[in-house]
Amino acid sequence: MVFSAMANLEALRDYLLLMHAGAEVSPAAWPPYLAVLRASGCFQGGSAIGEGVCLRRHGAAPEPTRHLVGYIKIRAADLAHATELLVGNPVYEAGGVVEIRELPPS
Repeated sequence: MVFSAMANLEALRDYLLLMHAGAEVSPAAWPPYLAVLRASGCFQGGSAIGEGVCLRRHGAAPEPTRHLVGYIKIRAADLAHATELLVGNPVYEAGGVVEIRELPPS
């Protein structure tokens, strides 16, 4: 199903779906979910999140956030629509945590 607001792309907002560690998810669960997002016209990209480092010019920096294991960038009309797009997300469906954050226009 293609979201009807796709005709008015200016009205859509960017969101990140941040997958938290802790859910048992089969890699085979991702392609069907990503195919649904692509077909909806809302998928903007995504990736697993690997190791990293926090840096600060002066002083000690905090440890990197280790509970984030992946992200998906989507376009949605609002937070309610972004929430609807969680249906089928392998982490969400496995009972894990998916954080939704808006990317405000700059």
